[in-house]
Amino acid sequence: MFELFPDGPVYEYPQLINITYSFIWAFLLASIIAITHRLTFTGDYYPKNFFQSLILGAVVTTMVMMAIGDSLARGLGVFGAMAIIRFRTRIDDPRDVLFLFAALSTGLAIGVYGFTISFVGTILFCAVAFLLHISPFRSFVQHHHLAFTLENTSQLGDALVIINKHCGDVRQLSIVLTKENSMRYTYGVSLRKEVTHDTLIEELKEVAGIKQIRLTINELTNT
Repeated sequence: MFELFPDGPVYEYPQLINITYSFIWAFLLASIIAITHRLTFTGDYYPKNFFQSLILGAVVTTMVMMAIGDSLARGLGVFGAMAIIRFRTRIDDPRDVLFLFAALSTGLAIGVYGFTISFVGTILFCAVAFLLHISPFRSFVQHHHLAFTLENTSQLGDALVIINKHCGDVRQLSIVLTKENSMRYTYGVSLRKEVTHDTLIEELKEVAGIKQIRLTINELTNT
C-alpha cells in the first residue's frame, strides 16, 4: 500500500508515480504557505505575482532536487547555471523573504523525498505565522503617507475622526511647526478596501483650517 508520507521513493511503483506524487505534494504544501501569506498580509494591495511565485518556486525546487539526486556533478552543474542567472527583483519586506524561503525549503525537502519533514514543517510554519498575525507583534505596513497642515490644532480631532473612518491602520509619524506657526502632521495609513484616495481627501477638505493635504503611496515602508 502506498504510504502517505514515505521517507523515500516507493520502488514497487513506477518512477512516474513517485515523481507525480512528489509534485502534487509540493503544489499542495506550497499552496498552504501562499494562502497563509495572503491571509496574514496587512497591506492595501496584495502582490498576486508573489503568491504565484511561492507556489511555482516550490515546484521548481522539487524538480531541480529530483534531477540532481545523489549526483555531485549534477549539483555543481545546477550551481553553475544558477550563478549565471541574475536575480534583480528586490524583496524589501523580510517577512516576504521568509515565506519565499519556506516555500523553497518545502520543495527542497520533497525533492529528496522528505515528505514527513516537509508536511510537519509547513504546518508549524503556517501556525506560527497565524499566531504572530493575531498577536501584538502583528506587522504594520504603511502603504500611504498622509500629510496635512492645520492652522488651529483644535481641529485635529475632526481630522482624525475622518482618517480613522477611512483607514484601517493609522500611525502618527511626525509633527512639525511650520514658518507660518501652523502644525504639519504626517501619518502612516492603510486605506480600507472600499475607500479611494479622492474620498479621503475630499472629506478632509471639509475640516476647517486644514490645508496642504498630501497623500502619497509608499509601498516599501514597513514598521
